[in-house]
Amino acid sequence: MARIKNPKADLRAKYQRIFEISLIISLSVLILAFKFFPHLERTKEIAQVTQDLFKVEDIQQTRQENRPPPPPKPAIPIAAPSEDVLQDVNISSTELDVNANVGAPPPPPAKEEKSEEPTYFVAVEEMPEPIGGIGAIQSKIVYPEIAKRAGVEGRVYVLAFVDKEGNVTKAKIIKGIGAGCDEAALKAVEETKFKPGKQRGKAVNVQVSVPVFFKLNN
Repeated sequence: MARIKNPKADLRAKYQRIFEISLIISLSVLILAFKFFPHLERTKEIAQVTQDLFKVEDIQQTRQENRPPPPPKPAIPIAAPSEDVLQDVNISSTELDVNANVGAPPPPPAKEEKSEEPTYFVAVEEMPEPIGGIGAIQSKIVYPEIAKRAGVEGRVYVLAFVDKEGNVTKAKIIKGIGAGCDEAALKAVEETKFKPGKQRGKAVNVQVSVPVFFKLNN
């Protein structure tokens, strides 16, 4: 069953009438405003600012006076040599005597002989070994009293330079533990005889690292 819409409840039909009434009211208000208030002027505010007057004074130009140049310095008198002084001057003879005995030439300077340090190999076919093994070095160790009291233990590494005869020419500490142990290890290695290192069956100079142990017997 279709629904029938009541024409009184239709708001869209009244839009045109409401718009016309609103337009008439707006025009009426505008006409009344121009009729009763014809002269509306905005008040102008004029700000007065006082002007400061500056007085400009004329500056007199100064003239630079040209000073006269200073007088020249008097010449210093130089005494000319007298004839008596010139007569007393003796000029020696500059002639070269070829027959004169000059003497033997000075000896040449002595040549300084530079001692070349021997070369030590780092790695060879047969490395040097202490005669008697590491025990021979350990038997020469004198444990320092300071290290004993402080309970210092450890391992000291000494770099020994062993020549062709197996003698330690010099030694130095690579890694130490202190408390006098480094000096004791260095002395023990220097006093130890080594089997020389060999390269291709020939004895050569070699540098070798030697460990020295320090351990307290509890």
